[in-house]
Amino acid sequence: MATADLVASAIIRAAERTHMPKGVFNMIFGNGVGEGLVKHPAIQAVGFTGSLNGGNALCKMAAERPQPIPVFAEMSSINPVVLLPGALQARGETVAKELAGSVVMGAGQFCTNPGVVIGLRSPAFSAFLEQLTEQMGAQAPQTMLNAGGLRSYSKGVEHLLAHPGVTHLAGKPQEGKQAQAQLFKADVSLLLNGDQLLQEEVFGPTTLVIEVADDAQLKDALQALRGQLTATVIGEPSDLSQYSWLQPILEEKVGRILFNGYPTGVEVCEAMVHGGPYPATSDARGTSVGTLAIDRFLRPVCYQNLADSQLPPALQNANPLGLRRLVNGEWSDQPVA
Repeated sequence: MATADLVASAIIRAAERTHMPKGVFNMIFGNGVGEGLVKHPAIQAVGFTGSLNGGNALCKMAAERPQPIPVFAEMSSINPVVLLPGALQARGETVAKELAGSVVMGAGQFCTNPGVVIGLRSPAFSAFLEQLTEQMGAQAPQTMLNAGGLRSYSKGVEHLLAHPGVTHLAGKPQEGKQAQAQLFKADVSLLLNGDQLLQEEVFGPTTLVIEVADDAQLKDALQALRGQLTATVIGEPSDLSQYSWLQPILEEKVGRILFNGYPTGVEVCEAMVHGGPYPATSDARGTSVGTLAIDRFLRPVCYQNLADSQLPPALQNANPLGLRRLVNGEWSDQPVA
């Protein structure tokens, strides 16, 4: 926690030098701190990033308070990548290299890390899988954020190795104090039959490949997935036209759909949505990244028949703040006569 303490001190100094309100940032760590904060009557909303079990526990605590409060928990996501035939035929080797780079970026410690790769059976897919196996096997070990993260990653890898329906394709034994990149392949029947291991995030530099027989099985596989933060589609223009039916399925499953990109890059901007249906988050209506994120912590208040002089400046007829406002159904930045 020493590194976290140093970073927190730097943030507090920056807040003071820029004259931000006191208490705008605090860091408290230790056993039971999360529970104490969630149950404190002064707390009116909670944001959380962590495990599914941790997020569910906080949601339960918040719901059982005398005054229940919302919890915006970001929890578990395996972020599927769908590889379409034309792309693998045209640039399979490039896709293998790019995908491996995304999987191991930052030792795989991104909540948008691509954890499952789905492709249609074909010679091009087989060639791609050989190239991905080679790429993943050549990755150097990496240091994770902390020892607990490494232990969790090692345990996740052990569970995959022990599963009779999962085949290990690449990766050195998970030993020592660094994370080894790993690649696995699973039979699609596991996903279709609801095997929980395929739905669980392994937080680290690993991914799992699933081969489907045809378009119908691809559709069934995607519908079997739980809620996710992201889904990625890799395809040529002809692919994207032929497989346009993917989009409405993915819209129901994820918060961000990428085409010919990789999900580990998350830009803080107006358009970003970093959220998704459960268990990716506890509330799919918001985002934890981007300008829309603040909406999670706002509550509307309506003023009726209050004198103009008593209204907040943003609502006064003269529009002293020069805001663009919705007045009687029309947008305007002009004063109200």
